[in-house]
Amino acid sequence: MTVVETPSGAAGEMADAELAEAEVMYAFESGAPDTTRDALGIATTRLGGGVVLSMRNDPAGGYWNKALGFGVTEPVTRELVGDVLDFYRANGSTVACLQVAPAALPPDWSDICIELGLEDRSAWVKLVRDASPAPQASTDLRVGPVTEESALEWATVFCTAFGMPLGHLVPMVAAVVHTPGFHPLAAWDGDRVVAGANLYLTGDRASFCGAATLEQARGRGAQSVFFRDRVELARLHAARVLVAETYTEDEGEHNPSLHNMHRIGFRDLYVRHNWVWHATPR
Repeated sequence: MTVVETPSGAAGEMADAELAEAEVMYAFESGAPDTTRDALGIATTRLGGGVVLSMRNDPAGGYWNKALGFGVTEPVTRELVGDVLDFYRANGSTVACLQVAPAALPPDWSDICIELGLEDRSAWVKLVRDASPAPQASTDLRVGPVTEESALEWATVFCTAFGMPLGHLVPMVAAVVHTPGFHPLAAWDGDRVVAGANLYLTGDRASFCGAATLEQARGRGAQSVFFRDRVELARLHAARVLVAETYTEDEGEHNPSLHNMHRIGFRDLYVRHNWVWHATPR
């Protein structure tokens, strides 16, 4: 990974938010076991200061086909977007999502979208927090680090709670126990894993990269404790900034993750749209 000097002010916060998430996704997919990479058709590369992640056989309908982290070290241009889409074509992916911070979008972004077939399909909130202590939290579940012995069960719960199919995604997610930078946590009800969370540390940035609980174990405090423990892990490793993302709330919707993040001190940084490309007209 190339270490990039962080700009100051709003540009610095954008760099923290975008680069931390980009490294999480790159580590997730590039760290998959070889057999899993072959089965899912995973290919990864770095372009224009960002990362491009292709999963030709994505069982989650395109979630893992992402390109992000752009606009920090190099400008976003029509040529860069064209190169990104060429990578997907070359690796057989027929759908991809480009995630670009609003401040990094060029003036001709609308023209680029029309020319190259990008559609604004949804939006996420990017959030940041400093490394101050987290509020206290408690649960009747047992919470602790994921071990090699519990990795597959944890990954199964993680995927299930997020509504993702199992199969080859499970060993990919489980592989984080061996990937430097990841700090997966689990919550056990007796001897069964019922919730999972993950933290990724890259340089002085800490990325809160997912937390979910099985339906039957919700409302017992697992998420609050996961947040507390990940803040303390970030502090232990001298993280300067903590970053996270979750989906926006449309009218009439309620996103518990967003409200949990606000409660432990995260603040909204910006809303980033998901620009989706399909290889052929639908």
